[in-house]
Amino acid sequence: MLEMLWEASDPSDALETRFGFRDGAEAYRWVVTMLDKHWGVRVDSCDRIVISDSNALAWVGTSSGRMLMKWSVVPARFPRLAALARLTAWLEGEGLPVSAPVATLDGRVQVEADGASLGLQREIDGDILDTNQSRQVRAAGAVLAQLHDALAMYPAADQVPGLAAPSTNLADQINGWLDSCPKHAPAAACDTLRRLVADAHPNSLPTQLVHGDYRSANVLCAVPGIAAVIDFEEARFDHRIVELARSAVMLGTRFRDWGPVSPEVRATFLDGYQSKRRLTSQTTTDFGGG
Repeated sequence: MLEMLWEASDPSDALETRFGFRDGAEAYRWVVTMLDKHWGVRVDSCDRIVISDSNALAWVGTSSGRMLMKWSVVPARFPRLAALARLTAWLEGEGLPVSAPVATLDGRVQVEADGASLGLQREIDGDILDTNQSRQVRAAGAVLAQLHDALAMYPAADQVPGLAAPSTNLADQINGWLDSCPKHAPAAACDTLRRLVADAHPNSLPTQLVHGDYRSANVLCAVPGIAAVIDFEEARFDHRIVELARSAVMLGTRFRDWGPVSPEVRATFLDGYQSKRRLTSQTTTDFGGG
């Protein structure tokens, strides 16, 4: 099966124009060759190839179990992808539920070959987070807090390309969001939020490495909790409270037809986060009153 993750483009055309493969069979043969050459893995089957922008993912059955190979064809991204693969491997070593890269025969976690940057992971047994399941939502909040604690301690954060801190301070960021609110947004509510920001003095809050895209599509769940947090490609330096607030609103985001979650979901998510990392009175005010 050949498909697009979220775009409306024809997947066969995208496979040829973006990756240079005439059809799925040619792409499959290339995947087989790469996995054998760099990982020593024998491919028995390939269920599907999914395309997302200039990235592709192949789900394969192998001599080592079910696996997922992901590759990019944008050279400018290669150093960052390699650094993020090392970050993910480190997080696994710290006990975080992530989809860690499988090392190659020579010990690398990301490979550059044939004009592509390749990584291999084991298939995670789990489903995308369901925001209708309060237990999953609370667990997702708790894991985000644990992930933030670990990311704050990552010793090689300065070696990940493209992790510049926000260009404006937190108060200016929030006021910028409020200034860009659509006209139908209640003016009184926006004014109240501006007063809360002015009273909170949020600019003393530090920035750190954060996931950058913590939402339903990137959180896999299985009994009894979170199976894995995936896709660290949007990782950046930011305030914890910014990621927490954004994720609380956009937690239900998948690939298509999504919208903000309910106040009840946001409250459950925040409760889960605070079960592992309590917010200070200052950050609670920044979040919107707790």
